[in-house]
Amino acid sequence: MPTHEEIFLPATYAEDVPYATFRRLRASAPVRWIPEPAVGPWPPGPGYWAVFRHADVKHVLRTPESFSSRLGATQIRDPDTPEDLAFVRSMMLNQDPPGHTRLRRIVAAAFTPRAVRALEATIAARARDLIAGAAGQGEIDFVEVAADLPVWTLAQIMGVPAEDRRLLYDWASRVIGYQDPDHADLSTADQASLTPLGRDALTHRPRSLTGPDGRPMNPRSRAALADMFAYAHALADVKRHAPGEDIMSRMLAGGLTRSEFENMFFLFAVAGNETLRNAIPGGLLTLLDHPAEFRRLRETPSHLATAIEEMLRYWPPVMNFRRTATHETVLSGVRIRAGDKVVVYHASANRDETVFPDPDRFDITRTPNDHVSFGFGPHYCLGAHLARTQMRAVFTELLPLHVERTGTPVRLASNFQNGLKHLPVRLT
Repeated sequence: MPTHEEIFLPATYAEDVPYATFRRLRASAPVRWIPEPAVGPWPPGPGYWAVFRHADVKHVLRTPESFSSRLGATQIRDPDTPEDLAFVRSMMLNQDPPGHTRLRRIVAAAFTPRAVRALEATIAARARDLIAGAAGQGEIDFVEVAADLPVWTLAQIMGVPAEDRRLLYDWASRVIGYQDPDHADLSTADQASLTPLGRDALTHRPRSLTGPDGRPMNPRSRAALADMFAYAHALADVKRHAPGEDIMSRMLAGGLTRSEFENMFFLFAVAGNETLRNAIPGGLLTLLDHPAEFRRLRETPSHLATAIEEMLRYWPPVMNFRRTATHETVLSGVRIRAGDKVVVYHASANRDETVFPDPDRFDITRTPNDHVSFGFGPHYCLGAHLARTQMRAVFTELLPLHVERTGTPVRLASNFQNGLKHLPVRLT
């Protein structure tokens, strides 16, 4: 019997998402044990239960009392040490109610539809400038163009000076792309253009991402992200003396512990950045791969809202999330022990035939569209409305243009993020 370890291996996703394998497993083994072999210098893990059907994915995500975000955190790979686990448990993403509810309440006001509407005009203007600047320039890398908008938006929300926003890009690349050699140690910020806060933060950057024992550092640990956390605390000192309406000021007023503050900064700087950095280029590539649907969207721009939902279903920016079973339970006839890792695959759930007719067809008018690309249950993405707003702003500007693919897209080697490293196109 095949082990299907390819579902775990990052190299698989550098080629494509294994949708055909997901389809077979939804039919034959919707909850399946997947081994975790060693990957390069990263040691093997104990393995996990992978969940492929839409209904089961939703069940796991809405029942934290049975499938905990806190016990082992939310990444497939276990934190390296008990200290690393204790640290990441302070992150909202890695908590269960009621702790999760308390942290979510502190920052939720920044992401209400009313709060996002206040940003819509500035986001639209930024997207207009980005696309206008790229049009007529010959071949461009759309991944680089698209990456600017989520970084710019986050800097606005967080109160990060414009000169330092490229640091957000670099931190996200290192965390999300640690399995890809092109991203694992990325550094693109121009030191001379940074604020004094930014330049000082770079002095805290670890010289090596290998620990004293010769093994790779956990990319989410305090040690691996010493520069990011140094910056977070320096910026916090500024905000304490001159608070504003930004999310940083709100966090500081919310009574967070030191580790909660650091992890909240991490969550905004990385999760709020990387998801859109993948969703926007992924959406464009999907349209380019389906020229008839792209043409239909140009002819009827009023379909943009449903088209964005279909882009998110067809190219989910986050492919999976991990939970840990709190007690022995049964899921789709499979007995899961307390303490077992359980990984839900959004990418598979979004192609479930029982929910989405003809699921491998890209249809810009698909409705209903019950995709789980923003999660489900208590951890449903706080930034979903903001993400849709940014996607709408970019694609509104792209629709009047002719978009020509000029080279081969290059995918990110990651078993977590459905990412592109390069998408060469010409906009005219």
